[in-house]
Amino acid sequence: MKARPLRWVMNLWPPFLFSGIRVEAIAGDFSHARVSMRLRWYNRNYVNVHFGGSLFAMTDPFWMLLVMRRIGREHLVWDRAAEIEFLKPGRGRVTARFDLSEATLADLVERARDGSRVLEWFSVDVVDEAGDVVARVRKQLYVRRKRSRG
Repeated sequence: MKARPLRWVMNLWPPFLFSGIRVEAIAGDFSHARVSMRLRWYNRNYVNVHFGGSLFAMTDPFWMLLVMRRIGREHLVWDRAAEIEFLKPGRGRVTARFDLSEATLADLVERARDGSRVLEWFSVDVVDEAGDVVARVRKQLYVRRKRSRG
């Protein structure tokens, strides 16, 4: 699926739709994605700030998606681990920006060239409208070249 229709589908995906998460952009070459979420009555917690689960959910699939689409079908890409650090109460609109560089991608391909499993951590900051970091999310991806059948 191309980036534009994928963005549309993701915006209708129930975990995003019912949390108020909006996929604002996915680059046509899958090198970048931008996601946002406004504070609403249905995504705030008991103390009237962004629910931590929604902050995590807005970042969840993107590193795997970007790497999977860029690295090609000859590789397996899976989420392996994740962690979130809450740094400041999230109020208003929050945003996460994902940028996958050519250098990072080339490094993954090279390290997986012989069929070895590669475990790589990726990080993204969730920032508020003032540019302050609300949460830092880290995802560990598993990357491996597929074994040839024969």
